[in-house]
Amino acid sequence: MYCESLTAYRRLPTRTVSVGQLLIGSAHPIRIQTMTTTDTMDTLATVEQAIRCIEAGAALVRITAPSKNEAENLKNIRDELHRRGYFTPLVADIHFTPNAAEIAARIVEKVRINPGNYVDKKKFDLLEYTDEAYAAEIERIRERFTPLVRICREHGTAMRIGTNHGSLSDRIMSRYGDTPIGMVESAMEFLRIARSEDYHNIVLSMKSSNPLVMVQAYRLLVAHMQEEFGECYPLHLGVTEAGDGEDGRIKSAIGIGTLLEDGIGDTIRVSLTEDPEFEIPVCKDLVNRYEQITTGTPLPTLGTPPYSPFTYARRHTLPTGNIGGRQVPVVVADFMPDDQVTYTALEAAGYNYNATTDKWHIGDAAADYIYTADKLPPFDLPGTLKVICDPLTWERAADPAACFPLFTAGAFAVTAKKSHLNFISVDAGDAVQTEQLMPLLQQEQAGIVLCVYSTHPRSMASIRRFLAGLMELGIGCPVIIAIESHNSTIDEQLIHFSAEAGALFTDGFGDGIWLMNDPKKIVNAKVSGRTYLPTKSNHQFLNNTAFSILQAVRTRISKTEYISCPSCGRTLFDLQETTAMIRAVTHHLKGVKIAIMGCIVNGPGEMADADFGYVGSGPGKITLYRGKEVVKRNIDSAVAVDELVLLLKDSNAWVDPVA
Repeated sequence: MYCESLTAYRRLPTRTVSVGQLLIGSAHPIRIQTMTTTDTMDTLATVEQAIRCIEAGAALVRITAPSKNEAENLKNIRDELHRRGYFTPLVADIHFTPNAAEIAARIVEKVRINPGNYVDKKKFDLLEYTDEAYAAEIERIRERFTPLVRICREHGTAMRIGTNHGSLSDRIMSRYGDTPIGMVESAMEFLRIARSEDYHNIVLSMKSSNPLVMVQAYRLLVAHMQEEFGECYPLHLGVTEAGDGEDGRIKSAIGIGTLLEDGIGDTIRVSLTEDPEFEIPVCKDLVNRYEQITTGTPLPTLGTPPYSPFTYARRHTLPTGNIGGRQVPVVVADFMPDDQVTYTALEAAGYNYNATTDKWHIGDAAADYIYTADKLPPFDLPGTLKVICDPLTWERAADPAACFPLFTAGAFAVTAKKSHLNFISVDAGDAVQTEQLMPLLQQEQAGIVLCVYSTHPRSMASIRRFLAGLMELGIGCPVIIAIESHNSTIDEQLIHFSAEAGALFTDGFGDGIWLMNDPKKIVNAKVSGRTYLPTKSNHQFLNNTAFSILQAVRTRISKTEYISCPSCGRTLFDLQETTAMIRAVTHHLKGVKIAIMGCIVNGPGEMADADFGYVGSGPGKITLYRGKEVVKRNIDSAVAVDELVLLLKDSNAWVDPVA
């Protein structure tokens, strides 16, 4: 197994690592960190940004050191921070340059190396190795990596061996492919060398822009360390190139939150294409969920799960209407708090009514169902939108084909009047209710969709336990994952929805998503002192979040996806401004994945599975990619966005936006 328990919250036991005076590992709090975006040679700017991050709550601050000059300047940055009274540990971020790492390891408390490019250079070559040739490659790595290990051991410097999905070496790719196990083996090769030198002050990470790949890689890493070493090193969690705004927060919360739910993770960073101090509140929201965790009544144990946590496979379900089977997950919009269903509210759920033409415009992110409780819409709905309501309300509906009842488990068992499509609400945290429901579902599955929520403090674990029980009994009813948030701010609710629903979808559960809150209890951002992307209404917030979660777990694509690095001192253009410009002209390209990378380090490799890439290749110069193929090199940045649009058109990936 990859964690201590699938039902009870327990931190995964890991070694303790010292980063200066800061201790990292399962015996210590989960540490928050971020990375500066300034030019490392600009000492004053880097110091001032680092101070903003520290004062926001960062326990570590990472700084890029792409060459010897930047590595040497870390001393000036460190000394100035100390002079101002800031002693937060610094981490040198290294790519391609072992000599810079060896300099930095004598100055700062920690160095981060990427095993994909510390010794190797990525050329996207397909290579073939005999076992002897592969062993010779490992010896080459040992020869180049060992000096850094010995310097770190001598100076008491910590190290992060940080694998990135998009920058696996050609050697690893040739043997293991573009896979989570390839990510694990990339790090394990370096870890074995460090252990052979009796050096253990190590943290590991398995980052990807795809939360599913990231989660699988960390789980595999834990399992492999346990099997090979009988122990685990601390783990730093992060979704790389998550992007900005809502999407960046959601992808990060899904990847990081899924692992934290199972007690995995000792330090985290949320990588956003925003100023680094804005990453810290998101980290805090994530960490607070698990520092303040309450366990509640013990859940029934779940030993070996009836699914693989290391590979994605959607739970097999019976197609019921437009729900389940191989159909994309549906979205339910919650209209329970509304006094009535209005055209304005439906617009926020993806449906825009034109009174002049008497027609509906249906967006790509349009909800499939609305739950109205004890009321019915006072006007005809578009044919693609159906109503879920209370049974008594359903009985008085004028059009039974567009309206379906939501029963409690007890009511469904005794009612005589049912629809051809019936929804049953299930509290996965209520052991009595779930035990009574299972025999009923074994006898009758056709025409039933379960809406599963939980009142248990460990709500995600209790829902997972219930759904695993369905699998064990061969019950194939589709399931809508229903998550209710009682958090007081939009920021916290976004993290809650993403971590809980995302964790379940990551494991292959869920044929639909239903997000709920009480809009009257949300504290205004100005009052709470927090900020978040503005939305027109609570309906829009819930609808956007639901579709963004499904997009992040790759189960329903409704918009353009941006893979955007968080910027650092290597960045060759203004990432935030450029990302906004590209988003403005391409946001309507549903399903297209565009990577926006600040430099060649976060270039063709880090773009992972992007369809197109926009990569800084020099001051004021941009290189455009189609997949991993260079299409246009060293374009002037003033015309690069226009050139990207032309590339999209030449590649038949462009459609004109709807006026």
